[in-house]
Amino acid sequence: MRSTTSADARSGAPRTLRRATALLLGAVLTASGVGLAAVPAQAATATLVVNASQTLRPVTHVATGSLYGLADANTPSDALVQAIKPNTFVQMPHEGKQQGTGDILAVAAKAQRANAKLVLRMSDYYAGWPYQFSWDTWLPAVRKMVNDSLASPYYSSIVAYAPWNESDNTWLASNGTFEDFWTRTVREIKKIDPNKPIQGPSFSDNISTMRTFMQNAKNTNTVPDILAWHELIRSGKLITDLQTVNGILADLGISQRPIDIEEYAAPSEVGLPGPLVGYIAKFERYGITRAELAFWNQSGTLGDLLTSRGGSPNAAYWLYTWYAQMSGNMVVTTPPNASTGIDGAASLSADKKTLSVIVGGGSGDTAVQLTGLGSTSLGSAVTVKVERTQSLGRTVASSGATTLSTSTYTVTNGSITVPISATTNDAYRVTVTPGTGGGDTGLAGTYRISNAHSGLLLDTAGSGTSAGTLVQQTAANGSSTSQVWNITDAGSGQYKLVNSKSGQVLGIQNASTSQGAPALIWGDTGTADHLWTVAPDGAGHYKIRNV
Repeated sequence: MRSTTSADARSGAPRTLRRATALLLGAVLTASGVGLAAVPAQAATATLVVNASQTLRPVTHVATGSLYGLADANTPSDALVQAIKPNTFVQMPHEGKQQGTGDILAVAAKAQRANAKLVLRMSDYYAGWPYQFSWDTWLPAVRKMVNDSLASPYYSSIVAYAPWNESDNTWLASNGTFEDFWTRTVREIKKIDPNKPIQGPSFSDNISTMRTFMQNAKNTNTVPDILAWHELIRSGKLITDLQTVNGILADLGISQRPIDIEEYAAPSEVGLPGPLVGYIAKFERYGITRAELAFWNQSGTLGDLLTSRGGSPNAAYWLYTWYAQMSGNMVVTTPPNASTGIDGAASLSADKKTLSVIVGGGSGDTAVQLTGLGSTSLGSAVTVKVERTQSLGRTVASSGATTLSTSTYTVTNGSITVPISATTNDAYRVTVTPGTGGGDTGLAGTYRISNAHSGLLLDTAGSGTSAGTLVQQTAANGSSTSQVWNITDAGSGQYKLVNSKSGQVLGIQNASTSQGAPALIWGDTGTADHLWTVAPDGAGHYKIRNV
């Protein structure tokens, strides 16, 4: 939103909202020539509920890891790496042949500077897919990998050995059974390094043989210290896989243990902030220990958060910087039904004065309902900042997030609701901090409201001023004050739209909540139909929604 000219702003003339979209009849805010676009008002279709009073666990940035996210000692730059506070990197062993880059010895110092942990993927000692495995070379290679790790300066950064990768795709029956491979390999590792955790089986998202694997592991005393598999289809699949695995553990009498989702996100999702929010949210909600973005395109991109190896950030990168900036404790978030796609994660800072929410994965009218605010130190009036990182595609650079709005809300019964007009591939951040109460949100002012689709202005029928006069869209008339509206701050992110000519407020006939109900002007009786929220779409438009 910008003033038409600086002189207009100084003189108090109506400002211009460069094409606002309204959920009404038709409008765009323009200062003295304002424009709002309108369609019938309706409630938000998807609401993410955040409960600031219910703690999940301390912030660990569990989902900021990646497979082959580091290419070498210099790539990506330390600045790009450290800004996302990477949790873990899964890399190949020293002198591994699976990839041209990503040797754990070469990247270890860079990982350590970012306070990131390392998982050693031992099977990547081999080239090929399936791996060019042989028993003649394998056990000697295992002994060398473990001894090299023990002797290296990066040993303390290694949090686990991962013996194999996606046996459901890479293990050949001619090698014998995978269960026998697992037993022999784990025993060999433990002979040399009995203390370092071992994780596996590192299946792809096909966990159909998990029961067979776990039964053998129990029988041979080789149960992995950390369970690991991949989620490469959609984030919604995680909960069913978790239920399956936990059911198997319970049936076999094996205790619960940490889980590492070694690779996550489908090829169509990486680099797109909206879909990735769902993974972050569910990893936090379900208590995953570590998670690493998949390597689908190129190493050294932090899991496709950069446009190319060591390249520029794409839009998804900025989502992960938001996630990295979370501190204190993660708090409970509850998404609407799964069909909407909307999900999110939230944190409350240690001093309880900053509530941060990342949300994405759905489209259309969305709301973030923030509850439990009475248990925080935010106070009764809060400042709410809404930002967006707009998806431009995985290989297109993004200069960063944009601020959509900054508003003052009054907390009522420990709760506020923040509207967002969402786009599927974009992600949004809602940041709540203590406010000063009541203040101007930046939208209060005098406008002409034009419909983004038609270009027509919000007006009273026949330029009427009587209570009950219908409101419609009409051609611009610079001399008609019935086309001028005063937007006043009503608190809690809500506004009243007062017609300049009549002094009456915009409302809905009979305070109806039905789609298609007529809009009209009326005396301000304090009813809810006289209150409106204004949600920017990030493209210079606004939707005006009747409370």
